[in-house]
Amino acid sequence: MVYRMPDALFFRDEIFSVVECQQCGLAFVNPRPTAGEIQKYYPPEYYQSSGSKSHEGYLRRRFLAEASYLKSLEDGKGRKRLLDVGCANGEFPRFMAARGWEVEGVEVAESSKKIHDFPVYTEEFDKIAVNDARYDAVTAWAVLEHVHDPMAYFRKAAQVVKKGGMFVFLVTNFHSAASRHLFCEDVPRHLYFFSRETVKQYLDQNGFALLREDNGRNIHKLAPYNWTGCMLRTKLLGKTYEFQSKPMTSKEFRRTRGLQPGFITAMKYAAYSPTMVLDRMLWPFIEIAQILRKTYGISTYAARRLS
Repeated sequence: MVYRMPDALFFRDEIFSVVECQQCGLAFVNPRPTAGEIQKYYPPEYYQSSGSKSHEGYLRRRFLAEASYLKSLEDGKGRKRLLDVGCANGEFPRFMAARGWEVEGVEVAESSKKIHDFPVYTEEFDKIAVNDARYDAVTAWAVLEHVHDPMAYFRKAAQVVKKGGMFVFLVTNFHSAASRHLFCEDVPRHLYFFSRETVKQYLDQNGFALLREDNGRNIHKLAPYNWTGCMLRTKLLGKTYEFQSKPMTSKEFRRTRGLQPGFITAMKYAAYSPTMVLDRMLWPFIEIAQILRKTYGISTYAARRLS
């Protein structure tokens, strides 16, 4: 067993174990909520966004970064076809449709918004009624860690992507401190945890050639929350770092104490967790170092179907 932690978002009284296969290195929640049970962990608020101008700006920057992986296909002739797996409320397919793509989606979550402006399959990706190579690209942004059978998704991608087409996906990086040590994974919604070695195995076994691997924060972030406190506790004091050792975020601190943002509240939080204040100051340098070493918490992979 690697560690134990609760569902930090919705059900803090439910504890889950994360284990690692000693042969292939793939890590996973064990036991995992069944396919019938998992919907409980995706309430409607999981899909809600603030709707603010700043959030809209963030989404546009994110979609531009995601679209950049498909730019080589856009340069070819004819209208391209995209299938976005885990399309949630449909924002990314709409963004790509505005760029001239013919789009479809896959979304199984019952609590996501209904989509009527483009076709959406509501089955698991490996079960959709498509058995021919019809898509120029299949994307899966922060999806594969959520599914019960990721290998089946890779096999289906190999089946439905055209020869020379692309499979582009983003997953968390189990080689990162955030994923492996700092309890930053979204358990139990994240069921599997990938390393670049396990990703390469999955791609090789399904006829994909890896074109590009980007380890960083340009699309999603998985910051090394309380890296400083963890290092002090484990390296300096020689103690074990467990989920209970993790301090509250400033937002959690305010909510549990009924405080409003402000200078006095900031001072109270600093007194509660001085290492977390130091940690926030060091984050930019820690994140840059991790990106340079390819040990940041997020990795994006672009692969081409060979045959």
